[in-house]
Amino acid sequence: MEPLLERLPKDLSGGQRQRVAMGRAIVRKPQVFLFDEPLSNLDAKLRTQVRGEIRELHRRLKTTSVYVTHDQIEAMTMGQMIVVLRDGRIEQAGTPLELYDRPANLFVAGFIGSPEINQLPGEVVLNGNATSLRLKDGSLLALPAGLRVTDGQQVVYAIRPEQVNVVHEARDDALAAKVTAVENTGSDMQLFCDTGGGAFTSVFKQRLAVKEGDKIWLQPKLSGVHLFDAQSGQRIACREEV
Repeated sequence: MEPLLERLPKDLSGGQRQRVAMGRAIVRKPQVFLFDEPLSNLDAKLRTQVRGEIRELHRRLKTTSVYVTHDQIEAMTMGQMIVVLRDGRIEQAGTPLELYDRPANLFVAGFIGSPEINQLPGEVVLNGNATSLRLKDGSLLALPAGLRVTDGQQVVYAIRPEQVNVVHEARDDALAAKVTAVENTGSDMQLFCDTGGGAFTSVFKQRLAVKEGDKIWLQPKLSGVHLFDAQSGQRIACREEV
C-alpha cells in the first residue's frame, strides 16, 4: 500500500482502489467483512488476482466475510458456504460442491456451473422396470433407475457439459446430435450440438476428431443426471436419497 499513499483517488486503477478499500476496512478490525460485488468493474486478469488477495486476506485474518456476487465462478471459488438467493428468498444453502452435485431446483442448477447445465424438457415413460424420457421429437432416452417419478410426468432432464461421453453408434442411453460448432480453448474442447431435445453443450478434456456438421451420439453419465419437476422446478430424488 505504501507506493499508493501519495496518489489521489483519480490516479488509482480499479485494482488499486479495491486494495485501498480493503485496507480501510482492515484497520477498523471489524467482526464481519461485507464484500458487495468487489470485482465487478475489473478486467478478467485483475479479477483473478484480486480474488486471490481476498482469499489470502480471509485466511490470514480469519474474519467472517459475507461476499455478494452474481458471478457463479466467484461464488464457487471464494465461498466455504454459498447461499443462493432469488427475489430475496433462499433457494439453497450449502457448500459449493453440495450445490454443484445436488442442486435443489432448476434455478440453482442453472446458476452454478460454467458452461451452464444442459436442460432438456420431456415426459417420463415407464415400461416395466425401465424408465425413459420422451423428448420433444419423440425419441427416448434412458433414465437412471430408482427415480421417484410417475408415467407421463412432465420433467426437465439436466446434465452438466462435462458429464458426457461421445459414442459413435445409436444407444438407448445416448442422444443423437448434430455438431453445430466446435471450440478449442487449448485446455479443453467444447461441442455445441442440436439434439432431439434442444441445444446441448458438452466439454471434453481430450481433443476429439469431430467437426462442424458431424452426426454423433452423446452419452450422459447416469451418475451425473439431474431430474426436475417441470411445474415446480424442484429436484426429483432417487428412492435411496429419501
